[in-house]
Amino acid sequence: MQHFWVHGVWIPVVAFLLGFQGFPVRSVDMQRPSDNITIRQGDTAVIRCYVDDKVSKAAWLNRSNIIFAGQDKWSLDPRVDLVTKGQLEYSLRIQKVDVFDEGPYICSIQTKQQSKTSQVYLIVQVPANIYKVTEDLTVNEGANVTLSCLASGRPDPAINWRLLNPSAEPLDGEEYLDITGIMRNQAGRYECKASNDVATPDVKYVNVVVNYPPTIKKTQSSETPVGRMGTLQCDATAVPTPEFEWYRDEKRLSNAQGVNIQIIGTNTILMVANVTEEDYGNYTCVASNRLGVQNASVFLYRPGTGRDINGSAPVSQSLWLLLACFACLFFKC
Repeated sequence: MQHFWVHGVWIPVVAFLLGFQGFPVRSVDMQRPSDNITIRQGDTAVIRCYVDDKVSKAAWLNRSNIIFAGQDKWSLDPRVDLVTKGQLEYSLRIQKVDVFDEGPYICSIQTKQQSKTSQVYLIVQVPANIYKVTEDLTVNEGANVTLSCLASGRPDPAINWRLLNPSAEPLDGEEYLDITGIMRNQAGRYECKASNDVATPDVKYVNVVVNYPPTIKKTQSSETPVGRMGTLQCDATAVPTPEFEWYRDEKRLSNAQGVNIQIIGTNTILMVANVTEEDYGNYTCVASNRLGVQNASVFLYRPGTGRDINGSAPVSQSLWLLLACFACLFFKC
């Protein structure tokens, strides 16, 4: 249909134009009757048309527009000019090609016998461009999350997602990445990459913070003689960063009366200067944020009571000896 339109409509128009005197084109020999040229947006396209000495008139047309009639430029576009090498070429050059330049271009020639046309279709490719991506966000553990990454380009770009920490393996998702019941280990930097092989892929990032309640993952009790400094430690994981409190029985402890409390990130240290008999016993570390609270027992104990460094229950050496004796009597060792 398009071919018929070119010959049925354009040829008479061009023949009419070429009928005028004063178009000093002396050469045109045709490129292939129909061809495609693929060019990247922003580059320069040269649409070739070759001629011979039998051609008396020539013109370039695009859709309903006459670009050149002979050497006379009819287009007002400063990006467009002719490429003529000697008398054998009548090519059209378009600089800084854009998507609106895409379409059919017709080189029409006139010989003594007839008018001929050669059509070239200009295809404009556009590099992938991510024009909208989810902003950095903070969610609670267990929430459903959708990350979006919208991109344009010609041809349409493929979109891929990765969570960059720790393994950066590809994720199942295209424009939209759905995460059902997000977990703390799914927090991190998400990479969206859009590519269509026209240019370097476009890449954008989304930082996802996952809030979760405190979990005390490590405690450190202390075996300390009277008169020395006892140091108790408590380490917790949480987002947001947990707040810490220390208790002895029901009493909340503070930096006073020989007690010093330090908090460094997700770790807290309770230091008891100049330990006395009254200081021995069970201490409670409490970690909290707006999502929850967790506590753990930590012990300050005198040497020789058998408590291990991780805070297990104290067992005196004499008790162990007594149990050993009963076992020996029972089994008649």
